[in-house]
Amino acid sequence: MENKLKNGVSLGWVSWFLVATATLMALLSLLKFAHIADLSAPLLAAFRIVSILAFGLVAWQKKSLTVWILFSLVAGAEFGYDLPQIANSLQFLSEIFLRMIKTIIAPLLFATLVNGIAGHTDLKQVGRMGWKSLLYFEIASTLALFIGLLAINISKAGVGINLSAMTGNLPAAVPKMQTTQEFILHIFPENIAKAIAEGNILQIVIFSIIFGIALSMLNEKYKSPMLKLTASLTEVMFKFTGIVMYFAPVAVFASIAFTIGHMGTDILFTLLKLLATLYVALIAFLLLVLLPVALLFRIPVFKFMESVSKPASIAFATANSESALPSAMESMEAFGVPRKIVSFVIPTGYSFNLDGSTLYLSLAAIFVAQAAGIDMPVGEQFAIALTLMLTSKGVAGVSRASFVILLGTVTTFGLPVEPVMIILGIDVLLDMARTGVNVIGNCLATAVIARWEGEFDDAKARN
Repeated sequence: MENKLKNGVSLGWVSWFLVATATLMALLSLLKFAHIADLSAPLLAAFRIVSILAFGLVAWQKKSLTVWILFSLVAGAEFGYDLPQIANSLQFLSEIFLRMIKTIIAPLLFATLVNGIAGHTDLKQVGRMGWKSLLYFEIASTLALFIGLLAINISKAGVGINLSAMTGNLPAAVPKMQTTQEFILHIFPENIAKAIAEGNILQIVIFSIIFGIALSMLNEKYKSPMLKLTASLTEVMFKFTGIVMYFAPVAVFASIAFTIGHMGTDILFTLLKLLATLYVALIAFLLLVLLPVALLFRIPVFKFMESVSKPASIAFATANSESALPSAMESMEAFGVPRKIVSFVIPTGYSFNLDGSTLYLSLAAIFVAQAAGIDMPVGEQFAIALTLMLTSKGVAGVSRASFVILLGTVTTFGLPVEPVMIILGIDVLLDMARTGVNVIGNCLATAVIARWEGEFDDAKARN
């Protein structure tokens, strides 16, 4: 039965009306831009507002956080363009969201890393499958990081942004370069409470890793209670993040409205350039890394694409890897990967194999430096990449968790947070793509490990 809105109007008709008005608006804007037709600004504004209202009806019916965020992005852009004076006073709403996000970092990283290390990656228990999985994960993640760095250094999407419009007239401060000894010393916490208070996620990660290793060395009597505690804490923080994310549409609206109100529509070109950079980099990763890996391990590529299409689509649509977990496990088992491998590799990969997220993080971190006018040398870029390699572990199941990690990382390296606020405006579009690649990478990892172990069922895959 066709879905109906509360006023009885068909959702399908509203969707078609939205497409029609948006298409007409784009056509009229193109005619005006090309000086083919002299159209008045009020007429174009009317078409934009009608399209946004139709989008709002669709969002109301869908009741999807992703759709609401997309609606907030469009509505915020229009609000900032039409009412820049009011939009300039909305920044505090996005600041509220950022403060709540920062409270998630320490407990989420601690719980996921400790539970992942002590509960899933005990190499004595999992044997060959454990080290093979970890080796594959780290190689794939490293290649993803470098592709992200290369892509943003080629496109230079962040160069030319005038941050003074958002930060007053304060110049972007170039962080003091650390020596190698200072950098290594800074990694290790002297006081975990201090590290948490200062938001130093690298020190939190190191503490959590050592804690997880120590926990894995205990006998079951002492290990089991702590594993249950960290598992429960992980679930609580997932729910906590979910609650905070309900405020995300408001934060996105305020952030994009404030950005355009201060900086005008020119910033939209920068956002589109960043979006295009990420999508091209992710496609390059799929073609230059995952495809050769599939061919090297003799994985039937087209059958794999058919099998992974459903979980990847779910992940892309919801921008959440965890939502695709049941479908991914079911699809890979039907594809010919034994259940024992699927049940180990995919959950472990959710903590240690975040190809799309790690690529995005390296790209976004350098974008922040470029937007701040900081000419970051290659050595410091690699230092950031190394930090992201550690800090990106364990949070794939949380929607837009990469945004949390990015915010913590740029703070750790003394970079300004204002460019992160710019990214927030389109983070949902970035997250959809990187989450889809996360799921594809983890599904391929199960097939690779199965082939490596000599247990891949070719007949089942073909059928």
